[in-house]
Amino acid sequence: MNNGPASLHPAEAVDRFWLIVSVILEDASVPFANLDSIPMSDDLFDTIVSLSKQRGFIVQSSEIYGGLSATYDYGPMGVELKRNVKDLWWQSMVYQNDDIVGLDAAIMMHPKTWDASGHTEAFNDPLIDDKASGNRYRADTLIEDYIRDLREEGKDEHAEEVHERLVEALNAGDEMNDALHAIIVDEEIPAPESGAFDWTDVRQFNLMFETEMGPVDGQKVFLRPETAQGIFVNFHNAREPARQHVPFGVAQIGKAFRNEIVARQFVFRTREFEQMEMQYFVKPGTELDWYEKWKERRMAWHESLGIDSSNLRFHEHDQLSHYANAAVDIQYDFPIGWKELEGIHSRTDYDLSRHEEYSGKKMSYYDPWEEERYTPYVVETSTGLDRTLFMLLCDAYYEEDVKGDTRSVLQFHPEVAPTRAAIFPLMDKEGLPDIARNIEDDLNQHFNVRYDERGSMGKRYRRQDEAGTPFCITVDFDTLDDQQVTVRDRDTMEQDRVAIDQLATYIFDRTQNWEADE
Repeated sequence: MNNGPASLHPAEAVDRFWLIVSVILEDASVPFANLDSIPMSDDLFDTIVSLSKQRGFIVQSSEIYGGLSATYDYGPMGVELKRNVKDLWWQSMVYQNDDIVGLDAAIMMHPKTWDASGHTEAFNDPLIDDKASGNRYRADTLIEDYIRDLREEGKDEHAEEVHERLVEALNAGDEMNDALHAIIVDEEIPAPESGAFDWTDVRQFNLMFETEMGPVDGQKVFLRPETAQGIFVNFHNAREPARQHVPFGVAQIGKAFRNEIVARQFVFRTREFEQMEMQYFVKPGTELDWYEKWKERRMAWHESLGIDSSNLRFHEHDQLSHYANAAVDIQYDFPIGWKELEGIHSRTDYDLSRHEEYSGKKMSYYDPWEEERYTPYVVETSTGLDRTLFMLLCDAYYEEDVKGDTRSVLQFHPEVAPTRAAIFPLMDKEGLPDIARNIEDDLNQHFNVRYDERGSMGKRYRRQDEAGTPFCITVDFDTLDDQQVTVRDRDTMEQDRVAIDQLATYIFDRTQNWEADE
């Protein structure tokens, strides 16, 4: 390796030697003791929350004012992670399917939209209050958590009995509130925070945020609780200009708002969230075939993000929504347990029929091949974007010991990673930073890369490992002679020498052939 001019001061030569060794071997003798790495908590959940803040993924909103409950901001790393996931979803839905088109509907819609959809009357959760503390809870969630605790204690038979009662209660119609309250009383389920057993009756709580449009005595409107209705009311506006025929789909990514009784568990359940939804319109009688097809397609997409397939599963619904004739969740094994990531529903013709009834406008479709008119059925795929990002953080994080030091890593798929590559000049001299900057400018035309010249090589590597950057590119003194750089792999820490003019191709190839390191 070229060590520079022979006239180097001995002390400088020693410094350069150890820097070069740190590039090639990541030797533990380059001090890592002061690295600002994330300590692994006994609770992965706490570790992910800590890492998310420290590395700029997700932070508490309005933090300087003490924060606002269950609201979060996405930092520099988080916004790139989110953008990559949205782009991959859009590619898989819209660009790779010529029978699916895109839409971006307004957040505020005519109030009758929500009358037609049933949200005004029935978009409720069962609410119960702890009289001792004043805290409010979802009654069904209290029972679900109690069932989970029973299973963890090995009381499976009792857990199954309570589960059967819960299913019956959720399907009890007007008697649901009393049935849920009876389970809580019979099982003597205490309040989680106070430990008290002094409950109010169960009552229904509407989850929509209400506001007014206009400066004086404005019209009452709602912040949309889901993105789906914007697709349904635009059925003809999306289909006709795009010259689509049934079966076809409409995809949308957008914000939704729900005034959750209990919003908790980091970004898993918040009052402002983002959905990635697709409504697929089909001929009645074919909906269950399409439902099965979309189940498999959606599971395959989550796995394509690099998610461990053993952490994903289908979960059939115990209770079907009023509009559905089939429903399943894709669940992920979060640190908080198996939870819903995406819902796939066969919604029948409920939505289009209701909007036709309430608007007075025809929402049916004339099939020119079958020469018949019908109201299409709908198969829906609805993914929580924030939950998907939480899943990626949980699934990607691991720690390992490297020569007595802890290396924390986010093993993102390269296509998901906020930064595809980081570029380091070995030292701030002899034109190395200029070469590194030129490489940055070139690669940024293809994917997101970042320049970093601060700190030892070891610290730079560790920062990028924790941010999930798959490749680190080092411009060293040999680069001056051979126009090659050292590319270090995040997962294996192995290094290749690559010609500068081949870097983009090298990274593209490695991205396409990436497999998670076991």
